[in-house]
Amino acid sequence: MLCWGNARHGQLGIGVEGNPVFEPRICHVFSGRGLKEVACGGQHTLFLLQDGSVYTCGSNSCGQLGHDKDGNSPELVGALDTQKITMVSCGRAHSVAVNEQGQVFVWGAGDGGQLGLETAETAVPIPRLLKKLCDHSISQVVCGNQHCIALSRDGQLFTWGQNSSGQLGLGKGETSKLSPSPVKSLAGIPLAQITAGGDHCFALSLSGAVFGWGKNKAGQLGLNDKQDRAVPCHIKFLRSQRVVYISCGDEHTAALTKSGGLFTFGDGSRGQLGHGSSNNELLPRRVMELMGTEVSQITCGRHHTLAFVPSSGTVYAFGCNSHGQLGTGILADLRSPHPVKNDFLTLNLRKGKVHLRIDTAFLFPFLLSFTSESFLDLKKDFRVFNVSKSLSPINHDCLNSWRLKLLYNTDSNVTKDMIVHLSSTACWNASFLDQSDDAHFKTNPKIPGIDLNSVRMLFETLSKPATTSFESLLIPQLPRSPPDVEAMRIYLILSEYPALQDSKNYIRLTIPLAIAILQLDTNPSKVLDNWWCVVDVGVFTRMVDMYKSIVVYMLTGGKTVPAPVLHENYFMATLRLLEKLHKVNLKAHHVEYNHFYIPDITSLVDIQEDYLKWFLSKAQIVSMKVNLCAFPFILNAQAKTTMLQTDAELQMQMAVSGANLHNVFMLLTLEPHLARNPYLVLHVRRNHLVSDTLRELTVYSDVDLKKPLKVIFDGEEAVDAGGLTKEFFLLLLKELMDPVYGMFTYYKESNLLWFSDKCFVEQNWFHLIGIICGLAIYNSTVVDLHFPLALYKKLLDVSPSLEDFKELSPTEARSLQQLLDYEGRDVEGTFLLNFAYLLNLCVCFRKEFVDSYLRYVFSDSVDEQYSAFSSGFLKVCGGEILSLFQPSELMAMVVGNNNYNWEELEKNAVYKGEYSATHPTVRLFWEVFHEFPLEKKKQFLLFLTGSDRIPIHGMESLRIIIQSTTAEEHYLPVAHTCYNLLDMPRYQTKEILRRRLTQAVEQYEGFSLV
Repeated sequence: MLCWGNARHGQLGIGVEGNPVFEPRICHVFSGRGLKEVACGGQHTLFLLQDGSVYTCGSNSCGQLGHDKDGNSPELVGALDTQKITMVSCGRAHSVAVNEQGQVFVWGAGDGGQLGLETAETAVPIPRLLKKLCDHSISQVVCGNQHCIALSRDGQLFTWGQNSSGQLGLGKGETSKLSPSPVKSLAGIPLAQITAGGDHCFALSLSGAVFGWGKNKAGQLGLNDKQDRAVPCHIKFLRSQRVVYISCGDEHTAALTKSGGLFTFGDGSRGQLGHGSSNNELLPRRVMELMGTEVSQITCGRHHTLAFVPSSGTVYAFGCNSHGQLGTGILADLRSPHPVKNDFLTLNLRKGKVHLRIDTAFLFPFLLSFTSESFLDLKKDFRVFNVSKSLSPINHDCLNSWRLKLLYNTDSNVTKDMIVHLSSTACWNASFLDQSDDAHFKTNPKIPGIDLNSVRMLFETLSKPATTSFESLLIPQLPRSPPDVEAMRIYLILSEYPALQDSKNYIRLTIPLAIAILQLDTNPSKVLDNWWCVVDVGVFTRMVDMYKSIVVYMLTGGKTVPAPVLHENYFMATLRLLEKLHKVNLKAHHVEYNHFYIPDITSLVDIQEDYLKWFLSKAQIVSMKVNLCAFPFILNAQAKTTMLQTDAELQMQMAVSGANLHNVFMLLTLEPHLARNPYLVLHVRRNHLVSDTLRELTVYSDVDLKKPLKVIFDGEEAVDAGGLTKEFFLLLLKELMDPVYGMFTYYKESNLLWFSDKCFVEQNWFHLIGIICGLAIYNSTVVDLHFPLALYKKLLDVSPSLEDFKELSPTEARSLQQLLDYEGRDVEGTFLLNFAYLLNLCVCFRKEFVDSYLRYVFSDSVDEQYSAFSSGFLKVCGGEILSLFQPSELMAMVVGNNNYNWEELEKNAVYKGEYSATHPTVRLFWEVFHEFPLEKKKQFLLFLTGSDRIPIHGMESLRIIIQSTTAEEHYLPVAHTCYNLLDMPRYQTKEILRRRLTQAVEQYEGFSLV
């Protein structure tokens, strides 16, 4: 052991020296006895040996030595003889020791409450147990001038003593404390180290977040000002530096980084910052003279600093040297790093014969050198940190230890200890750090810094009895505003806990976790959203599926929750969390939009009734807490279609009611000629369908379009019960799509249509088509329109992509894709493009060309035509409900889908005349039909219903009617498309039926263009 500096009170352990010791001197007092640690106070020193015994020397003015011997040389603290002490610390005139059970012993000056004994005794000469902390296993204790700070193994922070500058971190207005008080503002942060200066403190997290509080007169907190802080404040400047160790002087601070860099800040009046000046530094500043070297240890005295560079075996010192505490052999203060003078040490370090640790105090440093055979100090390199020195991480070793203790020990303290640590957010947050390339040091609002694979592996082995209801203690303590991003890892960790997916735990655990997440303040909530964006798809998917299951549970078995109010609150929390996850997915694209759908809802909930209640609650007519329609992302296309149709019916009723009310008023005022028709009635002639429809629609207002549609064909007496309306749509659209008008371009390769950029009809024709398509949806009629998905994207303000162009014009689209993928430079020769000088420069120019081409096809060239169409469509169908649909869903609602279920078609068929499900001809018909290939079945649908697609509600909503006729067998079946009615003669054989049905289907041209 080497020591130097002030020895006036015997604190160096080499006897009383009247003059300062200016150079390191060898102290043989503990040679061969296994010296582990040295702690230096104002004028006294504590020595901790490997066997757990404690020796002290120096001034004993307040009993800080813990014995009544002469303090000129180290003497055993007899009162601690029965304890195995694992760490020691010193303040100005008080001492602290911690035993292997984590119990704290204190002695010395107590007038500022720094002993935590609930009294302010001037001197306590014999070590006493700090009973207030007996319920906690303490891992670290450090002392300031007249205050202490302690860290427990479950991550709790305690302070006590003087609070003149806010050094206790308990908040403004708090007085000095005579007993330990918890620092709640750092709850949940996995702390690696705590340290104290004269009247300021620092706490360092495992991932390098630095928090400081207390006195800041010289800028020693590194916050770029001189204001004291009464609560811990994040030193943001150091966040990205990967700080691994901090040491404090009286009014200055030093920080060591993972890469061996040294930053100092605060009071620089004696050169203790090492920047070549005596200036104070309000922000952390790199010690440039040590750049290019890797520092492995640092320590601060009152006004000086030491740093050890292992590559050269050199200890550097700078700052105040009034008592020789720099060990340089000269008296002068040093403002820049200077080697400590000791040839013996340097020689042996270079030979690898000794390992080193430095400790220093107010006016005297110690340098501990151990032979390699007896060296046991894990902190020889302060950059290598063992998490178990601060917290009890939850890992496989920990679980196995608990299991063994439970197996051979019936002591309730084992279970208690287990629950304490498993219910500690700090312990969980410390347990699964992403160690790959020290990635956890990059923890920030966008990176969680944990390995969720490790979380899953641990949870797989975490089984009873090791899970003694810790989660029910853990979840309720989750805070609204976590103090740092590192304290938020618990939200990701808990989401992987398998017990949350058990329906037995939904009410007790899973929903309370959702509530805790939803109660997060704005900024922490955004952080969690960001983290969900970067987690594996599997993690996100499990979270979504879990809460989807809870929705179904709450709609079924969950109704057994005793209090209705509780049921509503829990149900709402589940839906709101899914809504939060859905918003995250819109940015992260983890899963397809339909992954959020809960198909069971359509069978468990009356969507029509739910929508009406939602509508009334929005109008503040009734008060409803939970409406599924307010969360449309969980509703599939069928449910949303029901919503839209319900909305349409509601608007129709309102329009009819408005007209009837107006008519009553007109009768009362004797002006019946001003009465309004409650229906949207269109009088048209079959041979002038387009012109008549245009004429009829121009006389109606937008409000009239919301009325129920009735179609009257001129000269026909049939009452429109739905069939005429369907026939009207089919005939009108067939005529409007006729190539003779040139309104649309037909793409033969895809069998699809798009607006023509070379048409000569008036724009109101496109407006009419838009209105007709809107009216078809509004009146629940499927129409056979051969438009690509791009149209429905544009209606929902989604830009078409190259994939949409592939649907419309596959060959052209392939050429554009090849252009994007082409890696050569001869673009002109390969693609016959005469602006290759641009395309050769950069791939981005090719992408710009492709984007421009798509914009021309889908927008610029047909802007007027599309605008007229969309204005007509949205005039009828626009609004909030339409925006709930995905483009593919809107398309399916307009033209149907191809989710065929031919058995369902047979099951729902209706028979008239002589026919029944068991009639021989009907049986023959279904045998023939089911033997048809898919394309022939689709042709039959087109023949019978006017479309080869089925309504969005599925086959169960498509009902065909088969009736018998008196026609002979040589006649073909006849389809009444408007009513889905098939007139079928009574065929006697299967072969005749097959031939006649095939002929009828193949001869049908259909209403569509193609």
